[in-house]
Amino acid sequence: MRTYTAPELSHLQLREGVRARLLVWIRAKRRDTGAIEPSGFWNGDDAQTFTIGGVERSYRAAGALLGMDDITFEIGLSVRRLSIWLATANAEVVNAAQGYDLRLAPIEVHRVMADPMSHLAIAPPRRIWKGLVDGAARVTPAKGMIGGRITIVAASAAMALTRGLPQRYSDEAMRKRGNDDRLFRYADVSGKVPVYWGEERHVAASAAPGGSGSGALGGALGRSTSRDGGTR
Repeated sequence: MRTYTAPELSHLQLREGVRARLLVWIRAKRRDTGAIEPSGFWNGDDAQTFTIGGVERSYRAAGALLGMDDITFEIGLSVRRLSIWLATANAEVVNAAQGYDLRLAPIEVHRVMADPMSHLAIAPPRRIWKGLVDGAARVTPAKGMIGGRITIVAASAAMALTRGLPQRYSDEAMRKRGNDDRLFRYADVSGKVPVYWGEERHVAASAAPGGSGSGALGGALGRSTSRDGGTR
């Protein structure tokens, strides 16, 4: 359910109309220095500064933000994707796409409601999307045509849940979770130590002397030795 602040409700009750503007904020890494820098674009008429979360953010205009898909609010952990269209006619958009590494860059979308007559914001911007950049395809128009654009695909924040664990299944990794977790204490020698099955001993291929794993059975079985020392 969409909620509104008191100033927004007061303005909506006047039934004088409202103009919604969209703000896109990306924090990406520069290709030349590796520094993380923000870039903001919105579909307003002029560049403007908004205060979001107690911090001032500068958003560029001049037709930089063309539009985006409709956002459907839903509950769940499914990864949703939102297409955002930026105009390549804007030099700052081209610089952001070519001068920065947008892969998995954090991205936020805010909506601000403005008075259609004064063009002033009725209330502070509200965040309607948060996620990661999952693609930034550039569409170049045909010769003699205009209207090139960059389509940024923003995946929802649930995408972070699809990342695999960086740790390996080793005794050292498990003990970082707890000193008493010794489930993998013998993981590094697993398959290399001879194991007794009844009266016979199975020698792993890597532990058998001179075993190369060739032949019909090869080193997969190695040699079986009885407990009295005889070789079978």
